[in-house]
Amino acid sequence: MKTLRVNHLLGIKDLQPEEIQLIFETADHFKEVINRPIKKVPSLRDITIANLFFENSTRTKLSFELAEKRLSADVVNFSSSSSSVNKGETLIDTVNNILAMKIDMVVMRHPNPGAAHFLSTRVNSRIVNAGDGTHEHPTQALLDAYSIREKTGDVAGKKVLIVGDILHSRVALSNIYCLQKLGAEVKVCGPSTLIPKYIKALNVEVEPDLIKGLNWCDVANMLRIQLERQGGGHAYFPSLREYTMMYGLNKERLDRLNKEITIMHPGPINRGVEITSDVADSDHSIILNQVENGVAIRMAVLYLLASKIERP
Repeated sequence: MKTLRVNHLLGIKDLQPEEIQLIFETADHFKEVINRPIKKVPSLRDITIANLFFENSTRTKLSFELAEKRLSADVVNFSSSSSSVNKGETLIDTVNNILAMKIDMVVMRHPNPGAAHFLSTRVNSRIVNAGDGTHEHPTQALLDAYSIREKTGDVAGKKVLIVGDILHSRVALSNIYCLQKLGAEVKVCGPSTLIPKYIKALNVEVEPDLIKGLNWCDVANMLRIQLERQGGGHAYFPSLREYTMMYGLNKERLDRLNKEITIMHPGPINRGVEITSDVADSDHSIILNQVENGVAIRMAVLYLLASKIERP
């Protein structure tokens, strides 16, 4: 398989396993590129990409921007906080104005689930979903699975435990789709109030006990408690201290396991809440590998989608 079947990356749910493998193989090539002394290639020299972030982002936005510049694309950055969106302009008006400037691709983060799909049906541009509400975050899931593949040799057959705020996490949903398509077994762990009702319909088992879950898994992906999506979080568990006592990962818990496991975190980390610093910075952790792999994966996605752009 040499090209993606899809014209946009809206969610992992839309991808076939072979397309995910193609993205990984392309990322392998770009990982070599970003480790060279000269880190740029001219692959997207004639492509203009707009980064539309209607929600705050640091890591994802920087990662996409770096990926675009490594590919020699022309980059336009747009932030809703300093735009006419604050004056009542709609999403479609904003995007049409930007596309009138002849934008080839749009990378968009939006607080509303389905925003990227809505856009893809109405504008003549390739769309990459950089996170839509609590729905999906496909490039994060791709870089997470790619990092597991890099660390363990293969995703198939691995046991992955996703811990934390599953209910509000677009990362969790995209990870579940991606890992299952690649042949991994997935369980989730967290307070019952933060486990969505639909989880069992996804063929995912709930493990309420963190220690049992850690003893079961090969990889633990520790999610951030998203207080901004929970109205402070107080309706979901009594306190952050109690959450940490039940579901936080520290070195003592790690040392008590009868095996070594790989620790991941999509970031940003609430150090001392879902994970302690000595675990985040330990040899078990591949958190910084995830950051590096994020650039390679996003380069691969942009490159593969750019090949689908129709030229006059």
